[in-house]
Amino acid sequence: MSAYKVAVLGDRESVMGFRALGLDVFPAEPETAAAVFDAAMSGEGQPYAIIYITEELIAPLKERINAAKESMTPAIIPIPSKNGTLGLGMDALTSAVERAVGANIL
Repeated sequence: MSAYKVAVLGDRESVMGFRALGLDVFPAEPETAAAVFDAAMSGEGQPYAIIYITEELIAPLKERINAAKESMTPAIIPIPSKNGTLGLGMDALTSAVERAVGANIL
C-alpha cells in the first residue's frame, strides 16, 4: 500500500510551522512559485494527496493549478498566509458547494 504525502507551499514564515506536523514544506515567493510548484507536483517518489498553497501564490500559479485540477490528486487547497486571508479559500469552498448542491448553502 502506498502512502500519500501532504505538502505546503508559501512564504517561509507561513509554511515552516507545518514541518513540525510532518508535512513537506516548500518555501516560495511569487517569483519562484512556478518552479517550486513543479517540484512539489513531481512528488519525488511518492505522490502528494494534498498540496496546501498560501493565497498569495494562487494568482501566479493559476494556470498550473487549473491544469492540475484535471487529475484526481493532488487536491490543491488555498490557505491564509501570515498576512491573513484574501478570501480565496472560502471562494473555492463556496464554488465547490454550489457545483455539488446546486445552491450556495454556506
